[in-house]
Amino acid sequence: MRKWVVLGALVGFVAGLAAALFFWAIDVAAGFFMGTLVGFTPPSPLGEGGEPISEPDRWWLLPLVVGLGALISGLLVYRFAPEAEGAGQDAAIDALHHRARSIRARVPLVKTIASAITIGSGGSAGREGPMAQIGAGLGSILARLFDLDARDARILVASGMGAGVGAIFRAPLGGAVLAAEIPYRDDTEAEALVPSFVASMVAFAVFGSIIGVSPIFGQIQATFEDPLELVWYALIGVAAGLLGRLYIGSFYWFEGRFRKWSLPRWAKPAMAGLAVGALGMLLPGVLGTGYGWIHAMLSRESLMALPLLTILVLPFAKILATSLSIGSGGSGGVFGPGMFIGALLGAGLWRLLEPVAPYIPVEPAGFVVVAMVALFGSIAHAPLAVMLMVAEMTGNLAMLAPAMLGVGLATLVVGDRTMFRSQLRTQADSPAHRFRMALPLMASVPARDAATSPRLALTADRPIEDALAQMAEASVHGAPVVGTDGSVLGSLDLAAADPGAGSTVGDQMLDPVTIPASDSLDGALGALVDNERDWAPMEEDGRLIGVLSTRDIMAAYRRALASNVRRVGSAGTSGGSIVEADVGPDSALVGVSIAEAPFPREAVVVAIERDDEAVVPRGDVVFQAGDRLSVFVMREGKEPLLDLLAERTEHAEQTAPLPADDSVGRASPPRAGSGS
Repeated sequence: MRKWVVLGALVGFVAGLAAALFFWAIDVAAGFFMGTLVGFTPPSPLGEGGEPISEPDRWWLLPLVVGLGALISGLLVYRFAPEAEGAGQDAAIDALHHRARSIRARVPLVKTIASAITIGSGGSAGREGPMAQIGAGLGSILARLFDLDARDARILVASGMGAGVGAIFRAPLGGAVLAAEIPYRDDTEAEALVPSFVASMVAFAVFGSIIGVSPIFGQIQATFEDPLELVWYALIGVAAGLLGRLYIGSFYWFEGRFRKWSLPRWAKPAMAGLAVGALGMLLPGVLGTGYGWIHAMLSRESLMALPLLTILVLPFAKILATSLSIGSGGSGGVFGPGMFIGALLGAGLWRLLEPVAPYIPVEPAGFVVVAMVALFGSIAHAPLAVMLMVAEMTGNLAMLAPAMLGVGLATLVVGDRTMFRSQLRTQADSPAHRFRMALPLMASVPARDAATSPRLALTADRPIEDALAQMAEASVHGAPVVGTDGSVLGSLDLAAADPGAGSTVGDQMLDPVTIPASDSLDGALGALVDNERDWAPMEEDGRLIGVLSTRDIMAAYRRALASNVRRVGSAGTSGGSIVEADVGPDSALVGVSIAEAPFPREAVVVAIERDDEAVVPRGDVVFQAGDRLSVFVMREGKEPLLDLLAERTEHAEQTAPLPADDSVGRASPPRAGSGS
């Protein structure tokens, strides 16, 4: 906790500064492109000036201005940081899962400038997505600066993402929850939650001291008074789900078309910008973030002053404009446009129902708030975070109950579709949690129980020739390098050392990758895999206490598994045991998925090992010859399970049953563990 108070505050501080810089950059860009060139002041919400809706003076310049901004943005991105294209939130989620320490330092700067130009010149994009990628990039830079391991780097990247969004939205609680909720469709990154609270709060304080802390839309007066109103909020949820599916489908359809277009990548956003500008000539509401339009929808007076046809058409026009601006590779976010689309949907339904239907609120704010939450909460698979954000942005908690109903129904309608393709379903699909989910027992075994005493430890000043001779004599392929106080300085690898260089061990040692003695087996194995090491020194209180290899880890896991089998069997109350067996080339299971395999209902596949790697036993995993299965089975399902494991394909010879390993209760034919 002490560590994350410091690291969370640090990433929050830099993310808050970056959010203020980004906010200012958008204002500057909008002042030049929209103000100076087009003679247009985009409408803004109450918390950002409260500019009313107006018409551009030189509306005929909109296609050229929006296209010019997209061209400049495209050139910046594809020249300096191609990974900064498109919706920033998706890139941040991908980095969180796969390359938390590898976001290039230039990405936050390029994303800031390119997205500010895209939004400021009228491109249909949000600022929260770019801010998520900027915050994630800052977290990655700090992770490298402090040489954090893969797990801590991932948490810091998530905290940076939440801090950036929480600051720019002025919604610190929602931003923190978003960091934990948005990496997965059906799960959360719980480890990142408390660090994100710290980071988001600090970022909000820094941003607020520069820009202000007022809610974006002010303190709206939305109320929920009659339970019969829930009928209409349920209708909003269904409509939001359908419109959300259209938003997702349109966005990725256009993205696919642009990817196949042979035009240079930097020119595609410019072509799309021309089209968005032309659309903006007819409907200026599609330009920029659209937050000023959302604010206008919250008031009965300003909403009734707009033509009904404009309100009904704008959500679909915004979907088209965003699909063009961001789907073409332009730099911006899809979060802000999603809020706009939801708000206009709620406003349109209120205008249609208010004259004819009973139990309709006098003010449209409730419909607008619930529709915003329902639409983007469902397509982002982050209902809790979006509910909190909208509540913080509007300064109103009264609509939480209707919003829960609306976003629940919208999520049901949206199904597995998601606006962020980098989202994984659960932690079981994440590389960061692969061992914990595939081999659950690993999380409960301390890594220090598997460590061995180092056969050799070297000092940094020892000549390399002497060190290699010692390693050969000790029959080791590597050795930890320690200081005079026993601290771990690094490691020397026999394959990477050069005996002819005439240098010392310190000149050729690898960067230190250490395993904390307090870690569990799954964390230790993840650290070794992430750093591409076969072994690493183990330390406690900064001092070397042993070494740990992947071989040690798997041996300790097998010992723990055998011990658990005996414990389950000896308990006698559940009648359950573990069966392990190999899938032979003629097994009837080959080519069959777990979901389709006729396992007894009393049996559960708990682990699969394939080519010395763990495979998460999900329902869609197809068995292959050579797979090693670990199956937990109750007493009544044992015999059917053994029959299934011994079954061969019809063309195979009915000879010896599947091979098995007696060390964990396997025999021929496979039998349950020792306590069965």
